[in-house]
Amino acid sequence: MTPRSGAPRLVRPLLVAFLAVSAVHLAGLLAGQDAVHVATKPLLMLLLAGYAAARGGSRILIAALLCGWAGDVLLMPDAEPAFLAGMGFFAAGHVCYLLLFGRAPVRPGTGLVYAAVLVSFVVLLWPGLPGGLRVPLTAYSLLLTAMAWRAGVLGRRAAAGGALFLFSDALIATGIAEWPQPPAHNFWIMLTYIAAQYLLTRGALDTCADSTGAAPGAYRERRIRI
Repeated sequence: MTPRSGAPRLVRPLLVAFLAVSAVHLAGLLAGQDAVHVATKPLLMLLLAGYAAARGGSRILIAALLCGWAGDVLLMPDAEPAFLAGMGFFAAGHVCYLLLFGRAPVRPGTGLVYAAVLVSFVVLLWPGLPGGLRVPLTAYSLLLTAMAWRAGVLGRRAAAGGALFLFSDALIATGIAEWPQPPAHNFWIMLTYIAAQYLLTRGALDTCADSTGAAPGAYRERRIRI
């Protein structure tokens, strides 16, 4: 990651706005208010990307969040072409995250656990998936699982974010396969997704801040970190 200067004065307002819109969005889901869902969902990743930019986040981190924004918007219509396009943008976001993580080593044992989860999940889901979605969903699941595993290079926050992202998308996949869903399943999908993106963002920002240390003019994270 290449540190960039940010806009420190905007850090707190953008973070507060992101948290406030997230709370309104989740409350709207619980209340069954579709208008709130439609109005707030497109703002979530835009505000988080703005927060990352204000803290001097790298371009590739911001690109990952903007891919998430595009995926969020495309998944709003209930249509298979839009779903596939949205999944494509989320896949691009995972590629951005993988590039962000670099080549730092990760515990191989964790990789084996993720691989076992992936194989088991795909085998169980396969019979219930629509024929046209089986291959794309499997390829996407492989990329998502790799991202979740590699997220650990940025510390515990990012590792938790990767795991929550995997869990959130697993809830979506079980819905597509017509498995029984928990009450308020859309709420749980979005809660874990929002938390995942935030934790991945914080992991990336904090790791970059720690790596720059006290270098003159570099990042200024130790003073504006929130």
